[in-house]
Amino acid sequence: MNNWHDLTYLQAGTPRQRAAWEAIHRLGIMERLQAYQPVLAGTIPLDIDVADSDLDVICCASDLDEFDRFVRDAFGRQDGFSQQRCDVNGVPSSVTSFWHGGFAFELFAQPVPADRQNAYRHMVMEARLLALSGEQAREGIRELKRNGMKTEPAFARYFGIPGDDPYQALLEWERYSDAELAELIQKRT
Repeated sequence: MNNWHDLTYLQAGTPRQRAAWEAIHRLGIMERLQAYQPVLAGTIPLDIDVADSDLDVICCASDLDEFDRFVRDAFGRQDGFSQQRCDVNGVPSSVTSFWHGGFAFELFAQPVPADRQNAYRHMVMEARLLALSGEQAREGIRELKRNGMKTEPAFARYFGIPGDDPYQALLEWERYSDAELAELIQKRT
């Protein structure tokens, strides 16, 4: 399994992953956000990104007002900078967006440790499924995304994960061992 907290894997990745590393490194975003336990999540780390995929940085912030002020001071001059508040699954959340180095960045913060947030958990589960399924699955997911599907629904469709809510259904598969997942994948694909 990948150590998602260490971004050096991007330096040896695809051209897009290397470009993401450069943008992240030039901005110094992970160092600047260090107090908020930042983790890069989403499709670029998994190499299932499409042309409009952004760089999702998830953070843990017990005080969202303080986080918003810090982020505004640190990145408020970036192109397209905007901030909003919302509730995600009943949890107060902060979402900041901007452009840098040819990438859309989205900073997502909740008063929940980053590795317990759904975005991180989804990424880890998706990485497990891809590791068990190979390049054909990766390309199948990309194709569904190119046709407008969001990531979690694309995984649910490709792997035949049952349920009305693909975001929750994907998390329900966390309980399975890799051997059990391999068996489920074989039955469903």
